[in-house]
Amino acid sequence: MRIHYFQHVPFEGLGCIEEWINRNDHQLSVTRFYEPAVFPDVDDVDVLIVMGGPMGIYDEEEFPWLRGEKQFIRQVVDAGKIMLGICLGSQLIADVLGARVYANRYKEIGWFDVQATAEGLQTSVFSGSNPQFPVFHWHGDTFDLPEGAIWLFHSEACRNQGFLWDNRVLALQFHFEVTSESIREMIENGIHEFTTAPYIQSPSEILRRKEIIRRNNEAMFQVLDRLIAF
Repeated sequence: MRIHYFQHVPFEGLGCIEEWINRNDHQLSVTRFYEPAVFPDVDDVDVLIVMGGPMGIYDEEEFPWLRGEKQFIRQVVDAGKIMLGICLGSQLIADVLGARVYANRYKEIGWFDVQATAEGLQTSVFSGSNPQFPVFHWHGDTFDLPEGAIWLFHSEACRNQGFLWDNRVLALQFHFEVTSESIREMIENGIHEFTTAPYIQSPSEILRRKEIIRRNNEAMFQVLDRLIAF
């Protein structure tokens, strides 16, 4: 498969997804928006992965490349390709599919459980998954569900943690893909966001729970196997 990914900041890359891509001998290309951005031809892409970042989807004055990114995501949707969006990526996909994106009541940073919906557990991507498990979060915004999307997960702090649209477009608000290294980089670059709040853990608490990472990475591998086998 020809997999292309969008990276918004240097410290939010593919994480363990790159391990999965290499293991399966897929082709990989990238558009980095903190460098001069070049978009591929949609016909040359089988799968698009849209990663996270600290900016919001409406910050087009500060980050004018967001306009072009949204247009490309729209083209991928219209071309019937497979797509995965993580955190900011999920919000961008929700926006392109016509849903509202807005500030969540709570900012969520750290390891918190998500619960799968009954509908989510019936999808081909998440059938047989545990109904509740801890994942890594780092977001302040959330989204409504696009029309026709299947609601997948919710958490105590945030109702909409993921959706599946047309069985080929997957949006996850949380981070299955993080590694020990990527979490440290996110903490270093987002240290100003650590305030006292109900759903913000301290950096030390986040780093203490690194035993969860491998389980989450295995879940990411399974999701990719199932989504890209569509």
